[in-house]
Formats: sequence, C-alpha cells, structure tokens
Amino acid sequence: MRILITGGAGCLGSNLIEHWLPQGHDILVLDNFATGKREVVPALPRLSLVEGSVADRVTVDRAFDSFKPSHVVHSAAAYKDPMDWGEDAATNVAGTINVAHAARRHGVSRLLNFQTVLCYGRPEAVPIPVDHPLRPFTSYGISKVAGEQYLAMSGLPFASLRLANVTGPRLAIGPIPTFYKRLKAGQGCFCTDAQRDFLDMSDFLAAVDLVMKTDAPTGIFNVSSGEGHSIRDVYDAVRSHLKLPPDPNVKVVPVGDDDVPAVVPDPSRTKAVLGWSAQMAFPETMRRMLSWYDAHGVTDIYSHLAAAR
Repeated sequence: MRILITGGAGCLGSNLIEHWLPQGHDILVLDNFATGKREVVPALPRLSLVEGSVADRVTVDRAFDSFKPSHVVHSAAAYKDPMDWGEDAATNVAGTINVAHAARRHGVSRLLNFQTVLCYGRPEAVPIPVDHPLRPFTSYGISKVAGEQYLAMSGLPFASLRLANVTGPRLAIGPIPTFYKRLKAGQGCFCTDAQRDFLDMSDFLAAVDLVMKTDAPTGIFNVSSGEGHSIRDVYDAVRSHLKLPPDPNVKVVPVGDDDVPAVVPDPSRTKAVLGWSAQMAFPETMRRMLSWYDAHGVTDIYSHLAAAR
C-alpha cells in the first residue's frame, strides 16, 4: 500500500507507522506538529514527511499529487484549545473536506477516518450503540461530526472508527498520563465521577488492519472494549503500579459541564460486521501503558476539556 496519514506524528499515527513500515508499505505523513512529535517521523526508507495543515488545500493537494496514495488514514484533528472554534472548524471540517476532495480525485482504494465518541454527546444508553443520535456539545465534537458527515456524503470507500481511549505508546491525553505524571512528581490528584472505555493499542491496530482491506465493509464502527471503568479505577491502578499505598479518601468530583459522565461505546455491530472484538483485558491494558511510561516518561498532556482539572 501507499498510505498517506494525516496527523501521522500523533499517538495513533505514529503507532500506525511503526506497525506498517516493517511490512514494506510506503508511508507519507502530513502533519503540522501542533500536538505531534517530529521524532516519530525519522528519515527512513519508505517514510516521507510533508509539514503543513490539512486546512491548507494547496498543501493537501500537493501531498496527494506527489505521493499518489492508494490508501488514506485521516487522523489529523484539532482539539487542544477548546475555545478556538475557528481552528477546530478549519482543521476538523475544512481539513476533512480538503482530504476528501483530494482522495476522490486520486481514486483511493480506502479512506479511514478516526472519530471521537464525543460525537454522541451525553448518551441515552450505555454502552452507546453506533446508531445512537449524534448530539455533540463541544467545539471538538461538533467539528468532528461535521467532518465525518462530509466523508459519508463523499461517495468514497470510507470507514470511520469511533474511538474512546486508545492506550499505547505516546498517549498524551486523558487520566492515565495525568495521574502517572502527577503521582510520580508527588503531586495531589482528584478523580471525576466518570466512566470510560480503554482499548489497548494492539486491539486498535487489529481493527485498522481489517478495515483497510479493499474488500472490507464500509461505514461507521465503534471500536472499543465495550467495558466501562471509573476514573477512580484508573487512579487506583496507577498508584498500585507505582507501589504507592492505597488512597481511599481521594476526592471524587462530579463531571464538568463540558464533559460526559459515561463514554462506553458498544462494539457489538463491529463484531457482527467485521468479526473484530477487543482481546486485551483492562488490567493488562493498564500494565502495558504504565510500563511504557516507566521506560519513556510523560511529556505533554492535552485535553479537550475547557478548563484544566
């Protein structure tokens, strides 16, 4: 395959590079490094880089025209400043449109999109079925929904994976790196009264491989474990991993107005259509993630929430 990955220097994109490059595929990364890291796109055979934003149509068109991809993974997204609606719209809406136009012009075999499960808003049912109404209420969620809907009307052979918390190398968002970094530094923590789904990177990569096949079903899929775990569960797991004593009195606060109490997508349709289901249990998922932090540390931490907690 000749795979163009937008946002390829981020967590998901960089893991895809490490997964696919040894298989002999050619990869072009398009990234503006707003949150991605340059060091994950080294100078290697079959790996090339275009620095720029998907919001710039000229940059997108030049990248497609020079590389001529057979497959596209659209991982680029703006989310780090919840009040910068213009940037969210430029990247997540106009940028997705730019990618869709270029992909259609080149007749790509498959376009894979990564979607946030914040698209569902505050769900009526948990686990959240894939046909649940879309009710995003944050700039990130609203703009990501708009981008996904443009792809759905594009006529492209596309799959959109609605993702919760994919854990793996270079994860820089969510409670796991936050607790790890703060507890390692001897800082205090508190937990929100929320539940989240945590999916191991290995299970994510298995799902991606399935939907990248030219004859794979198209459409929208929840890619998740289907199991909810409290933020307190995560906190306790990080403390245990760091060999810190239990903290039964840790403060647990209600979720904020810009957050969702339970984000647990239902993967049953994905299993029925793709034959995929998560294999890694939560304790092992946490162990693998925290062991990676032991070896590499935590640097930046980003959040889609309006205020740092």
